[in-house]
Amino acid sequence: MAAAETVALVLDDNVPLPETSDDVETLAARLREHISQLAPSLPTGDPTVTRAQRLSATTVPEGYVSSRVHLMHLAEATQSVITAVRGRGSVAGPASRLPGPRPRMPSRNTVRLLVFAVALATLILAASVPRA
Repeated sequence: MAAAETVALVLDDNVPLPETSDDVETLAARLREHISQLAPSLPTGDPTVTRAQRLSATTVPEGYVSSRVHLMHLAEATQSVITAVRGRGSVAGPASRLPGPRPRMPSRNTVRLLVFAVALATLILAASVPRA
C-alpha cells in the first residue's frame, strides 16, 4: 500500500514533481526501499525486478530535469513490480494486500462544468414553474 502511494506521489498528474533535490532523493530512497521489499515476492531473474533493481542501483543524476526523469522511471519500474506481485496472487504477505490502482479523480474543469450544468438546469426548472 505504501509503495502504491509513493508511486502515486511521483506519477499522479495532479501532484507536482518535487522542487528540491532533497525531496527527489527522499522519494528515490523510498522507491528503492519498496523495490527491495517487493522483489523477493517474485521469481529470481524476473525481468521486471531486474530492471527495477538496475534502476534503483543508479544514483540520482544532477540537474533538475534529469533527476526528475530518473525519479519518474524509478516510479514506473516500482509500479511494474507492484503489478507483477499482484499478478502472482499467491503471495501471502504485505505485498498481496496491495490495493488496486486508485480511480481517477475528475479534473477541476469537469467538476466546474457539472456544477454549472446543475445550476443552469435548476434555474430553468425554477423559471418554468407557474407562479400563484
